[in-house]
Amino acid sequence: MSNQKKRNFQIEAFKHRVVVDPKYAEKTWKILEHAIHEIYNHNASGLSFEELYRNAYNMVLHKFGEKLYSGLVTTMTSHLRDISKLIEAAQGGLFLEELNKKWNDHNKALQMIRDILMYMDRTYIPSTQKTPVHELGLNLWRDNIVHSPKIQTRLLTTLLDLMQRERSGEVINRGLMRNIIKMLMDLGPSVYQEDFEKHFLEVSAEFYRGESQKFIECCDCGDYLKKAERRLNEEVERVTHYLDTKSEVKITSVVEKEMIANHMLRLVHMDNSGLVNMFLDDKYEDLKRMYNLFRRVPNGLSTIREVMTSHLRETGKQLVTDPEKLKDPVEFVQRLLDEKDKYDGIISSSFINDKTFQNALNSSFEYFINLNQRSPEFISLFVDEKLRKGLKGVSEEDVEIILDKVMMLFRYLQEKDVFEKYYKQHLAKRLLSGKTVSDDAERSLIVKLKTECGYQFTSKLEGMFTDMKTSQDTMQGFYASHPELGSGPTLTVQVLTTGSWPTQPSVPCNLPAEMSALCEKFRSYYLGTHTGRRLSWQTNMGTADIRASFGKGQKHELNVSTYQMCVLMLFNNADRLCYKEIEQATEIPAPDLKRCLQSLACVKGKNVLRKEPMSKDIAEDDAFFVNDKFASKFYKVKIGTVVAQKESEPEKQETRQRVEEDRKPQIEAAIVRIMKSRKTLDHNNIIAEVTKQLQSRFLANPTEIKKRIESLIERDFLERDTTDRKLYRYLA
Repeated sequence: MSNQKKRNFQIEAFKHRVVVDPKYAEKTWKILEHAIHEIYNHNASGLSFEELYRNAYNMVLHKFGEKLYSGLVTTMTSHLRDISKLIEAAQGGLFLEELNKKWNDHNKALQMIRDILMYMDRTYIPSTQKTPVHELGLNLWRDNIVHSPKIQTRLLTTLLDLMQRERSGEVINRGLMRNIIKMLMDLGPSVYQEDFEKHFLEVSAEFYRGESQKFIECCDCGDYLKKAERRLNEEVERVTHYLDTKSEVKITSVVEKEMIANHMLRLVHMDNSGLVNMFLDDKYEDLKRMYNLFRRVPNGLSTIREVMTSHLRETGKQLVTDPEKLKDPVEFVQRLLDEKDKYDGIISSSFINDKTFQNALNSSFEYFINLNQRSPEFISLFVDEKLRKGLKGVSEEDVEIILDKVMMLFRYLQEKDVFEKYYKQHLAKRLLSGKTVSDDAERSLIVKLKTECGYQFTSKLEGMFTDMKTSQDTMQGFYASHPELGSGPTLTVQVLTTGSWPTQPSVPCNLPAEMSALCEKFRSYYLGTHTGRRLSWQTNMGTADIRASFGKGQKHELNVSTYQMCVLMLFNNADRLCYKEIEQATEIPAPDLKRCLQSLACVKGKNVLRKEPMSKDIAEDDAFFVNDKFASKFYKVKIGTVVAQKESEPEKQETRQRVEEDRKPQIEAAIVRIMKSRKTLDHNNIIAEVTKQLQSRFLANPTEIKKRIESLIERDFLERDTTDRKLYRYLA
């Protein structure tokens, strides 16, 4: 096979030349032109599309594509000019209907023509970079119909007029509008934007500018916002029905600018209905509407936030500085909690829990709570009231809610150590008098304080609970070792560790002989079982239950303070005692004795003593008798001591002084910690660092920090730099 010669095959061209009829192109175009006329005249049913396609195919094949294309442009242009005249002739409301009808006809005709000229569309047009048939048909429609001088302006005016009528409440043919707008969009983005959208936005801006001015003059803020919201919704709905979706952002921004942004300040400050009035009148829906509308415009939310902050600070300042509102600490704190609950509710329901508003609320509360130096004391008194009796019968969940609210206020305090001071005093009184409603609630609050401020903050508070438990065990041991005491008076002693409990000066008081002997026995027992300890009696903190008989053989059990017991026991041996005699016999300090006698003789329903002369105050020449006419429907009668709920001015000064003293070592410790790690640091940075470190407990005073630095320099913990006096060095 390989030896055989290879044969090459060759296809030769025709020897004779193929001649095309010179009139072929003209004849064929006439057939096609006739077909286009028939299509436009709705007579296409009699045409053979297969034959027409083959004719168009042959024209392109025989290089007559240019003739075919230019003939098409001429024929379509001629038809569209005729159509233009028909549309122009349409009167009134028929104008858009005629335009829409002719546009639909044109689209159908265009589809048929494109099918016939498909081969030209696929081969000739791409090679010569001419406009495809369908696009050509749209362009010719645009140039001859939409941009016709007599149609262009009339079309725009008609469309804008219909929209204006719709805004005024008339019902328009939205389907027709959608078709016409869709036509403009099909003709290309530039046609829709330049011929319609640009003018539409300008007219809308002018309309809303005038309408907003009219509304703001006659409406209150809430009504105005409702109208603005309705207009915005209408425009969004209009877009969904018949405008380009991309127009939504543009038209809504026009409404936002004209109806909201341009009137923001006037709306929030509007007399009797602005933002502040909405807060005062609890208009949650209006606030929500304002938030949703204002968030759409630049600086909208910051405007609301600034007004809210300003209003909060102003009302809060009045709340914490008004002397009338400071008379009842519990009421004072309850008002703060109510205010906080109210604004939490507004932020939650109207401002969709916006964090920036929550932060503004927190900073406002922190600002005005700390304007009143007594806030820490009042919050502690509120807790005291709740844990004494306010939480009786309240479920655990509700107790937790109340304690969480208290902790929220506690977080705002800059002087947390002052709160600790008062809280410790109040807790001590609750524990010693057995007046706490729930140990669980007490411990829960201590856990919360520990979480917030650390172990050191609550270690002494926890120590107080430990002492109470240890004291129970001690008393059991005492009575077990003295069985003979079972028949006489009963003594219950709470042994308190000095460092854990609020320091109280040991006040002398002469106890009745029966109790004095019992106290001595306990002292001997306790010191015998514990070495190296010292006991000092805090009679001012004790209570007693004593049985008393009155004139007509009435018997009662009186629950009194230790001081009151000392006074009442004197009347076992005397019918009449004057103030001086009582003072001499008991040695109770004068202020305490006066309060004690006041509660025994001057409180209606609890007056087991009577005094002469009768008056509300105790004088040194008063005389006291047992009130034989005393009567109560209860067998057990509790006689409280007349006591100021708030501290008096001297007591307040003393507490403040103790707090200042306690702060000194804490400031020094912070300075040493910082300098130990930094070695050298300038004055301003030490102040900043110390303030930052201590802010969880209190706001350190720069002057006090400076004094502590001087003290540490004197004690050789720090030294000043020899060249720069503001630079400190740590001395190891």
